[in-house]
Amino acid sequence: MQYIRQPAVAGTFYPGHKEILESDVSAMLKAARMEAADNAQPGNQLPPKALIVPHAGYIYSGPIAATAYATLARVSDRIKRVILLGPVHRVPVRGLALPGTDVFATPLGQIQIDKDAVAAIENMPQVIESSAAHGQEHSLEVQLPFLQMMLDDFTLLPLAVGDATPEEVAEVLDTLWDGPETLIVISSDLSHFLPYQAAQLIDGETVQNILQLRSTLNHQQACGGTPVNGLLQTAKRHHLQPHLLDLRNSGDTAGDKDRVVGYASFAFTEGHAHAG
Repeated sequence: MQYIRQPAVAGTFYPGHKEILESDVSAMLKAARMEAADNAQPGNQLPPKALIVPHAGYIYSGPIAATAYATLARVSDRIKRVILLGPVHRVPVRGLALPGTDVFATPLGQIQIDKDAVAAIENMPQVIESSAAHGQEHSLEVQLPFLQMMLDDFTLLPLAVGDATPEEVAEVLDTLWDGPETLIVISSDLSHFLPYQAAQLIDGETVQNILQLRSTLNHQQACGGTPVNGLLQTAKRHHLQPHLLDLRNSGDTAGDKDRVVGYASFAFTEGHAHAG
């Protein structure tokens, strides 16, 4: 018997009907690819080893997330496993939580949990199992339709990150690093509920910290600061180059400018291209 984690935020954060979801995600990815074609930056041209993507409702952050997922087009047949980390919003946990399920489902179908990856980390002291942490968590779920639309066939290791140190996160990522068949995705928004111009200032500073691989972000700068910091530590060890792909906030997409949430997408590539 397979244990399936059913979608919790389909119909709220993103469309709950398969055809509408496919159409919406396809449109966002197409727009992102067109933008990338006009902006030939290294982050758009080189295959990513890791991505940072936002996780709000699609009307708010979907276009920004799409700029990151569009970079997978050239390697969609090569990526066979996705390591997905996002912060907990509803159920606090100590460490990094495995879901304790066999499958994650969305309106686009089912994704198998990577049992080998689970086995590789489940005995690490910072790794626990918590179906409750995953049950209603949106930070991981909203990434799945983009992955399903972009990748040919892949398994998933989803980790809900609570109270953990950057070193604990980095240790897990190092253990799961592997070769080009493994993609790391970190789910994080930036500042929350600031006036538009204040958010732009704070988010601009946060972006510079990420581009300089400074693993010192707090949760006011990025709600997924813990997994982001862990990625930045291991990215430095693996000599990855960070590239800013998109930086906007909800005042630019579908919200008012009095209280905005910041969104950015980044690609981390191997090689010697300059960070941009």
